[in-house]
Amino acid sequence: MVNNNNPEHIFKEIPTDKVGWKSPSNIALVKYWGKKDGQIPANASLSFTLSKSLTETIIEFSPTKEENFKLEFFLDGESNEKFGENTSNYFKSLTNTFPFINQLDFKVHSKNTFPHSAGIASSASGMSAIALCLCDIERKYFDEFSSEDKFLKKASYFARLGSGSACRSVYGGLVSWGEIEGVRNTSNMFGSKLMKNVDSVFENFHDSILIVDAGEKKVSSSVGHGLMNSNPFSKGRFEQAKNNIQKLIQVLSSGNLQEFVKIVESEALTLHSMMMTSNPYFLLMKPNTISIIEKIWEFRENTGIQACFTLDAGPNIHLLYPDEDKKEVRSFIESELMQFTVNNTVIHDEVGEGPEKFL
Repeated sequence: MVNNNNPEHIFKEIPTDKVGWKSPSNIALVKYWGKKDGQIPANASLSFTLSKSLTETIIEFSPTKEENFKLEFFLDGESNEKFGENTSNYFKSLTNTFPFINQLDFKVHSKNTFPHSAGIASSASGMSAIALCLCDIERKYFDEFSSEDKFLKKASYFARLGSGSACRSVYGGLVSWGEIEGVRNTSNMFGSKLMKNVDSVFENFHDSILIVDAGEKKVSSSVGHGLMNSNPFSKGRFEQAKNNIQKLIQVLSSGNLQEFVKIVESEALTLHSMMMTSNPYFLLMKPNTISIIEKIWEFRENTGIQACFTLDAGPNIHLLYPDEDKKEVRSFIESELMQFTVNNTVIHDEVGEGPEKFL
């Protein structure tokens, strides 16, 4: 999976062409925070793949006239040098596996349906879309894949190298990343779709994302992961995550929503507690984040509806709830929660089926 020394693979001519993929973000239920060398997670994670919160990426390519490739990156139609540099470095790291990269010049056109860098895993959707495009070029011109499963596994593997959580966005539904004791086919190297023994209540779960702050977060996830190396509570956290993922797999099978709520909310608060106990410490939640959490607790206590919150590495609330409670929860959002958002911004999303090739 890492190298390809086939001379034909290296020297075959590729014409001017383009490929395009839409790839969704995902929301982790059991969080990955902290990693080892080689983009290996310090603990396994488990996520819902979303449907509407996605990145749409088109990669145009043409034979290069230079010794090495050139790459331009356009975000929402505008040139973005920072993303261009990051993506170019990512491509350079993959030239042993995708030798054709050095034969081509690239224009990457990317756009999101949600605010970038605000804690809605834009790196997951963005890097998974790019990895899918690269694998698609390889499939189109070198017939590398004998099955869709192998194609997606390779795309997940290389998405991981760009952004850890991106490996989960290559699949729809419930997806794990990291070796899980007792669960076959889980791996640190790529995401794995959780297919067996999932109660039907989780197949069409909703996620309403309340945008508390649409600005770029002050501390990147990469920095946050690195700070786990010196966090005095990291060892206990990794053990907690190991136990929680085992509990959650049982809950996903039984359909026990009360236990689902306990695990998911605990995981969200633990994630942010790790940020607050890092050295240097930092805080990504905002006052309105706390206000929404308290309103959700009050709503659940008063109605018995098992709606719960989770957070990514940012201030925005993901409100998770079953399809059968959609009407009541949406009404609650409008009447009680919208006041805490930026410009009444909420993204109503749901569990999705994964990426889609559109070009």
